[in-house]
Amino acid sequence: MPRQLYELCGVDERLVFSPYCWRVKMALKHKGLDFETVPWHFQDKDALAFSGQEPSEARKVPVFVDEDGTVVTDSMAIIRYLDRIYPARPLLGDEFAAARLEFIRHWSEAVLSPAVLKIILGDLFATLDPADQPYFRRTREAHLGISLEAFQDAEAGHAALDRALVPLRRCLAHSPYLDGEAPAAADYVAFGVFMWARVVARQPLLAKDDLVDQWTERLLACFGGFAAKSPRAIDILR
Repeated sequence: MPRQLYELCGVDERLVFSPYCWRVKMALKHKGLDFETVPWHFQDKDALAFSGQEPSEARKVPVFVDEDGTVVTDSMAIIRYLDRIYPARPLLGDEFAAARLEFIRHWSEAVLSPAVLKIILGDLFATLDPADQPYFRRTREAHLGISLEAFQDAEAGHAALDRALVPLRRCLAHSPYLDGEAPAAADYVAFGVFMWARVVARQPLLAKDDLVDQWTERLLACFGGFAAKSPRAIDILR
């Protein structure tokens, strides 16, 4: 059977924006592995019953199904699985790289993503299938503790993003990628957040002269422009 990756999609199934799914897609391309994507909506919990995620409310993507039927959930677990089963072109390398990846993961989830979400939230909500919007509102407002409208604040988001990007800019001033001269897992984990914004946002997130924007352009060009070819809401939703 072909490898499959279940990934979150919007009102148009070509709009795939989950930062966690983008981590995995870039990792699969890094490994040179062929795979098919299966579009998934927030309300399609039954479609992931095979994944073993219980209760049903906890079912989420990415879910990776390997050629032999092995099922792996959670983006970080999938990355580790790929390195273990397909050791060529490692994503992590030594234990130091694995430790660095954990820092990048927590920074991207706890610091970078909330800043970006403040900026793109309105565009993100508009990109969702209308059937998914009530679920998104209910779960996100419970997590945030306030309404979506109260959380969204582009000006505050850009200020927070500028602060969040200081360490990334300093790293990129000395190296083209977080993982050195070529990208690997740390780059893909952080890059997923920027693909989230690229797919749904109506306005650019960064200035063209920003080192981080130049880094994202290099990653967009990887694997024959794989990520750059992903459709964007601004081109599909009018």
